[in-house]
Amino acid sequence: MNQVYKNLALWMVIGLIVILLFTVFQGAQQGGQEQPNFSEFLKAVEQGRVESVVIRGNLVTYTLKDSAQVQRTYTVDYPELVKMLRDRGVRIAVKPPDSNPWYAVFLQWVPMLLFIGVWIFFMRQMQGGGAKALSFGK
Repeated sequence: MNQVYKNLALWMVIGLIVILLFTVFQGAQQGGQEQPNFSEFLKAVEQGRVESVVIRGNLVTYTLKDSAQVQRTYTVDYPELVKMLRDRGVRIAVKPPDSNPWYAVFLQWVPMLLFIGVWIFFMRQMQGGGAKALSFGK
């Protein structure tokens, strides 16, 4: 009977790892779309084609006037950028940078892992028979 629970726990851990890897790589795949480089963004600003800009740390997300498609690029330390955007009449929004994705994944999985850990603990306690069941406080 003990071997059955070990196998079950092993398969649960493997399943959790597969789901975690799928979640991480799916998020990386969505962010892996081809992004215009910074010089293309500056060129679009100079030509007056940029409608709005959202700045999050080093990430610049912008919308062109001629298309509804949102594009992203990363910026370097470029102090004249905000002045250039204001001179061209571009709507600017500044937001705080996103949190660490590992932190978000960790917070998402903690309740499930805690639940599984408590479940495994109770299953092991019940293996000892009636005298040992729920005697974890003694």
